[in-house]
This record gives sequence, structure tokens and C-alpha cells, in this order.
Amino acid sequence: MENLTTEMRGNMQKTLDNLKSQFNTLRTGRANPTILDRIEIDYYGTKTPLRHIAMISVPEAQQLVVKPYDKGDVRSIAAALNASDLGINPISEGDQVRLIFPIPTEDRRRELVKTAKKYGEEAKVAIRNIRRDFMDLVKMEEGLSEDYQKRLESDIQDVTNEMIKLVDEACKTKESEIMTI
Repeated sequence: MENLTTEMRGNMQKTLDNLKSQFNTLRTGRANPTILDRIEIDYYGTKTPLRHIAMISVPEAQQLVVKPYDKGDVRSIAAALNASDLGINPISEGDQVRLIFPIPTEDRRRELVKTAKKYGEEAKVAIRNIRRDFMDLVKMEEGLSEDYQKRLESDIQDVTNEMIKLVDEACKTKESEIMTI
């Protein structure tokens, strides 16, 4: 029972890490190579992450350049980027693919903020579900004194409050990043 809050904190930290990876998929005004992490390329019949078969660089604030290690993969990379949900048309330039990210409009930035808040709420729900599961474990454990059980429940709630605060801070940071031109 002593390691309960440590285990719970680890589970909640995974939820926070997942939230941050979801935030990386949101397109802001600046080009960020992590936005391409979800893109998979048909590489000789196998779905392969783009990072494994190409180098991604940021030559300017609004551009990404994808340079495959094998020049024959340019077409398949461009096709995969075109088919993705990025909403950006790739430009094939012989041995590389260029992505130009337009600066989002005010309305688009507001939509992105709403999406970020939705991700934050989902993370909070996941954290509360973890709290509920651990509270149930404490309540079902036999042989605990009432004072010890109350202390464990208090510790669980303290960790939950701390993690919810971290989620709120991450959401606020992402919101300011999105709204900055």
C-alpha cells in the first residue's frame, strides 16, 4: 500500500505524456517536425514511420523539408503527406519534399485552442479515472485502519490535484503558443 501513490503518479504521468504528444500534432504558426510523427510511408510493402526513412529539417519558421535517405522514396513520401490529415500540399523538389505551413487565421487558431482544450479535458477525465481505480483499491483492501485509509485517500487526492494542475498548465502553455503569431 505504501507504493500506491508512486504507482498512481506513474500512471498519471503517462496520461500527461500522452497529452503532450497529442499537443505536438496540433499545427501552430511555426513548422514543427513532430507534426510528422504520425505519418507512415509505404516502404517496400511495409508501413514505416517517416522519421525512419527520411531526415526532417526546418529551414525557415514556416517550412519543413523532408529529405529521404533513398531518393526513390520521394514519390511515396509526397503521396503519404498528401493523403494525411495535415491539410498541406507537399511540393516535390527532385530529391526532397517541401512543406510550407501557412500562418493560421484567427478563426483557425481558435479552433485549434478548442481542440487543445478538448485534449486537456480528456486527460483530466483519464486522471480522474485513475484516481477512482486507486480509491477503489484502498476501499477494498481489508485490514486497514480507518485513519490509515483516510490518509491514503488524502494522498491519492493530493497527487490527483497536482496532476490536474500540470494538465491545466500544459493547456495554458499550448493555448498561448497557438494564439501567438
